[in-house]
Amino acid sequence: MLSIRNIVKQYAGHRALDDVSLEVESGQVFGLLGPNGAGKTSLIRIINQITAPDSGEVFFNGQKLNQSHIERIGYLPEERGLYKKMEIGEQMIYLARLKGLSRTEAQKRLKFWFDKLGMETWWKKKIEELSKGMQQKAQFVATVLHEPDLIILDEPFSGFDPVNAEVIKDEILELNRKGATILFSTHRMESVEELCDAIALIHQSHKILDGTVKNIRNSYRNETYMVEYAGQPLSFNGAQPFDIIGDTITDDDNHTIRIKLNEGYTSNDVLQYLIPQVRINMLQEVIPGMHEIFIEKVNANNKSHE
Repeated sequence: MLSIRNIVKQYAGHRALDDVSLEVESGQVFGLLGPNGAGKTSLIRIINQITAPDSGEVFFNGQKLNQSHIERIGYLPEERGLYKKMEIGEQMIYLARLKGLSRTEAQKRLKFWFDKLGMETWWKKKIEELSKGMQQKAQFVATVLHEPDLIILDEPFSGFDPVNAEVIKDEILELNRKGATILFSTHRMESVEELCDAIALIHQSHKILDGTVKNIRNSYRNETYMVEYAGQPLSFNGAQPFDIIGDTITDDDNHTIRIKLNEGYTSNDVLQYLIPQVRINMLQEVIPGMHEIFIEKVNANNKSHE
């Protein structure tokens, strides 16, 4: 759906994006990751045609990005932009009509969303009368009301309490199941694990990692396992298939250890080594999560620029 090719964006003495390319497939939930100042919001603004790249191109469904695509994109900016003194109902209708909806259709869809998100009494309220989390809900509705093909969410969970963050997460997934492609920027790595099919990591204006979450995590596998067993603490005699790299946790007769396989050994060798000594309750591979991978890649990139 979205093809970003060799984008460069310069602001005075700062290069926000330097030859960034990525592909977002139709129907994906795509996470745009990176520390503050990495260039994520600059890229999002280019996709929304708020600013233009200095060089490079963006294609939307195979067509070079143009003004006609605006109605097919929904954008929730990190810095929310609703009018504080305007009644919410009229404001939502106004924004929906900018996206091509008739007043009648906008009212119909608003009733659906207001009922669904518990906003029935908000029609005559003003934004300034709402809490930050309630304002976020209103902005989310404005983003998705015209049923866009591509929904771009910049830090969508900012300002939400855990309960409402879960509500919005479920709504994002439902919109995706109905066919919308989701591109979102976030610092919350747990959101990436839960929501994303694929990600791109931007750091210091460059893309330093991209791919599906599954493939990226598998590429960082490092032969580490958690073992829970019952019995006496392990005794080691002769060659052993693993080293203990984590503290032993003991609960009555049960022990949990973190191990790393020695070269040439497999998890089967671990089982064969342990079974004569103890009763195995659990052997589970520990695959690094996106949080660990994020930290490792960013730190490595920092060192490479020192």
